[in-house]
Amino acid sequence: MTERRAILSGSTFEEEIGYARAVIDGDRVHVSGTTGYDYATMTISDDVVEQAEQALRNVEAALAEAGCSFADVVRVRYLLPDRADFPPCWPVLRRRFGDVRPAATMLVCGLADPRMKFEIEVYARRPA
Repeated sequence: MTERRAILSGSTFEEEIGYARAVIDGDRVHVSGTTGYDYATMTISDDVVEQAEQALRNVEAALAEAGCSFADVVRVRYLLPDRADFPPCWPVLRRRFGDVRPAATMLVCGLADPRMKFEIEVYARRPA
């Protein structure tokens, strides 16, 4: 039977809405849309670049719990309400994904909270 396990970050949103930060499904890891909230304090910066940095720290923690790293990411989806906020985030994203080169898409859309300026969703393959 294929292993299926939920990874929780401690975000109050996971409990309130009913989802997991990530799900391990065999050798695949699906990381939910992750914003720039600091889950320890449930606060979020007003700065999009700081939100991107925090979102990546949140994703990194979920990947680590799944036995992965950014090097194992095969697909990324970026979600931003304002397309003009995307280019300032590129250096942050390049530091994490520049050598990995996952398939990527950026979508302009509304997010759940008007303070949210950046959301990221990733898919990874667990190392053998």
